[in-house]
Amino acid sequence: MQVLLKEIRHNSLLWLLALVPVVLMAAKTRPEAHTLLFVLAVLAIVPLAALLSHATEAVAAKTGDAVGGLLNATLGNLTEMIIAITALHAGQYMLVKASIAGAIVTNALFMLGASFLIGGLRHRVQEYNRAGGRLYAGLLLMATVALLAPSAVADLEHARDPALMQKLSVGLSVLLISAYALGLYFSLVTHKDLFASAEHEEAEAPWPLGTALVTLFVVTVLVALVSEIFVESVQKAAESFGMSPAFVGFIIVSLVGAAAEMAVAFSAARKNRLDMSVSIALGSASQIALFVAPVLVLLSYVTGPKPMDLLFWPGAVTMVMIAALTASFITNGGRSAWFIGALLIFIYAIFALTLYVVPPAPQAVG
Repeated sequence: MQVLLKEIRHNSLLWLLALVPVVLMAAKTRPEAHTLLFVLAVLAIVPLAALLSHATEAVAAKTGDAVGGLLNATLGNLTEMIIAITALHAGQYMLVKASIAGAIVTNALFMLGASFLIGGLRHRVQEYNRAGGRLYAGLLLMATVALLAPSAVADLEHARDPALMQKLSVGLSVLLISAYALGLYFSLVTHKDLFASAEHEEAEAPWPLGTALVTLFVVTVLVALVSEIFVESVQKAAESFGMSPAFVGFIIVSLVGAAAEMAVAFSAARKNRLDMSVSIALGSASQIALFVAPVLVLLSYVTGPKPMDLLFWPGAVTMVMIAALTASFITNGGRSAWFIGALLIFIYAIFALTLYVVPPAPQAVG
């Protein structure tokens, strides 16, 4: 417990944990204050996501390379998963699908671009392991094709039957999870030497296993409680800010859920450990596409008011495809400079502005 308290004292981001009881209390005393609850929930999720990240890394460090890598990959996007499951249970499928597409684009463009920019401002040219970038970019491209398939056939007359679209989505989900498992086996077992990098030698001492496990459990419960408040307040709060549910899911949820990972990726880039930054950004993006999205489809049969499919609105599919192709092209060289990062951020800003000004119609996503 002393380790946890020391971490909180020395990490200013974790001082926002004080807002967790505040938002829980405000939800009880002022349930009608949707805008206030939305802002407090967003600010409270950020430090909780950071604690989840620390706890996950500590547990993974105690279990060996293969199991540790699997845990990191599986729990790395736990915050986004909890928010999406909460929205799924509430039947807010637009928010769920927007958060899936937004997380992929945010990680592949904004997180990667900001890492290149931050690292490039300190180091003129940076190099990283191309093997990791190629693997994650390849997985992301494959997943994007799977997300594109339902949209490609949606206008066909015989494909308009919701039952057929759900059947296709379940089949695609199984394929995506299988590809994700094979990718983990490839990178963690049969060819792990290709993905080794020097930064692991400088890793800080992890938390004690008991502290990490307790933290993981408690913070997961708190994230679930705060996420419920967030989802309940998001619609009316978004209206007061002039934002659509699609914009909130695509931009706000994605940035908040990835805040902890971004902090680690940016810090690594400043230290010229770009292997770690690329691995976090593209690894997280491919994990969302290959694991989180299909798991949410399967979970919708249990927790949602109706099954969810993988039919995204055309704009989301286009943005995800462009992000995947851009990330694949950029990371193929194994070298980076600050201007490349700036270009990636500009592409992300173009998507955000477009989605804010011209949101998709509510009936575009079911």
